[in-house]
Amino acid sequence: MLIATATKTQHWWRDAVIYQVYVRSFLDSTGDGIGDLAGVRAGLPYLKKLGVDGIWLSPFYPSPQHDHGYDVADYCGVDPVYGDLGEFDLLVADAQRLGVKVVLDIVPNHCSSSHAWFRSALEEGPGGPSRSRFHFADGRGTHGELPPNNWRAMFGGSAWSRVTEPDGTPGQWYLHMFTPEQPDLNWREPAVSAYFDEVLRFWLDRGVDGFRIDVAAGLFKHPELPDSADPGADERARDSVNPLAWNQPEVHQVWRDWRAVCEEYAARDGRDRLLVGEVSVPTAREHAEYVRPDELHQAFFFNLLSAPWDVDAFRATISEAMSDIAGTGSTVTWVLNNHDQVRTVTRYAGEPSGESSGLGPARARAAALLMLALPGAAYVYQGEELGLPEVVDLPDEVLTDPIFRRTGSRSRVRDGCRVPLPWSGLASPFGFTAGAGAETARPWLPQPEWFAEHATDRALADTRSFWHLYRDGLQLRRSLPQLGEGTLRWLETPPQVLAFVRGDGLVCAVNFGTEPVPAPVSGTPLLASGDCLPGTLPGSTAAWWISDLSTKGTPS
Repeated sequence: MLIATATKTQHWWRDAVIYQVYVRSFLDSTGDGIGDLAGVRAGLPYLKKLGVDGIWLSPFYPSPQHDHGYDVADYCGVDPVYGDLGEFDLLVADAQRLGVKVVLDIVPNHCSSSHAWFRSALEEGPGGPSRSRFHFADGRGTHGELPPNNWRAMFGGSAWSRVTEPDGTPGQWYLHMFTPEQPDLNWREPAVSAYFDEVLRFWLDRGVDGFRIDVAAGLFKHPELPDSADPGADERARDSVNPLAWNQPEVHQVWRDWRAVCEEYAARDGRDRLLVGEVSVPTAREHAEYVRPDELHQAFFFNLLSAPWDVDAFRATISEAMSDIAGTGSTVTWVLNNHDQVRTVTRYAGEPSGESSGLGPARARAAALLMLALPGAAYVYQGEELGLPEVVDLPDEVLTDPIFRRTGSRSRVRDGCRVPLPWSGLASPFGFTAGAGAETARPWLPQPEWFAEHATDRALADTRSFWHLYRDGLQLRRSLPQLGEGTLRWLETPPQVLAFVRGDGLVCAVNFGTEPVPAPVSGTPLLASGDCLPGTLPGSTAAWWISDLSTKGTPS
């Protein structure tokens, strides 16, 4: 079907679809089993063909890799395992030539214990100027042998570690809300904000289009660091729950300052620079505070990711986002998965009636089509376009997630969604590696044999694959004026069916049940996640139609 391309003049980020590249697992150009920047550059034509608007690169900075780059030792460099600044510049140049935006992951809440600042803090001892850049404090107890407060770290254990002072005596404690190798920075110290201003400008001067901000509701802690009434909340949830350690009001001024830097660069050349935050807060209303007109452009809305496969839950989640977040003037930033979550196919298979009936893939396809029809922006984690399930049986000895190292528990360990992508072939490394020894290289996490079923070469050859569903959805999203930024109106539907109309008659409907129902629109759909006969919407299926329903429905 030929459809005229729509002219979309709003800021690019408002309805962009960004592909998350977990660099370590995307494509290895050297044969060492670890993905790298040259691999990302080699994969750009593939991503252009898929139809995404940009890429978000996971951290590639120099790092001891205790948390695979989220422990940054140097914010203005490239770890040799991933390449160098010259290779990064080539990647940006190629992306610009292809019209693909480049968004970097930046980690301002904490750095690496190998960062020069932290090493200086240890060398200086109590009262040294470098210690003010972190949260150092004297311990409690007769000899300072107890932590300064009762907070627990998100990845397990106490949030405090005690240092040995330069004279060899037990000394102060420092705060780390994740692991001891990731000391939290003290954003009440002016040197910290000045440093990150330089970091932003360093990368903006190299041509990047924006930043994904790790732990954007962090940075500031309660100034008195008091005991928590529920000190283990973060550890239990593996999320930022402790109200004394997260979502402090002072953080909003940081995002105003960063927004001003982005606006400064945009004023020079007319190119918008994006700030998108990883904001984990209790309510959509609190979430909306981060995307006010002078703060972040966007913040990931994780509620859709965490919603159960249930029609009422999805409708309530979408309505809440459209009311509270879109009401700020920003657009909702939808996500179904990322590098910290169980893959969508597996997650939905675990829902009621999903696993036994093999509904995980069908539900994941339907959810993808739903997400691409919603107003706003969307982020797609690498491998979702291949329908990759979670690798749930990795042996203990290969697990690298610090959660496992800290707790000994496999619960919520994230390695299973980070296994290197399969590109081609019938056996590991499935085309993931190139260069000398590529055929016998061992990827940094082992790939199961069944990855062959999801390899990119097979996906491109099969017009019924996940890849083609995503590609077709992205093409329609770009060409149809009804999609992208805007609003939606809910339609009256049977139980278990969610349906809405976008703009001048684009209808999206999802059947959350397992039995077929009458379609809300007659005729053959433009696109469907499963087989659809005219007038029928099968179970666990989503579809799009063009129909004259522009005046019907309930606004949201």
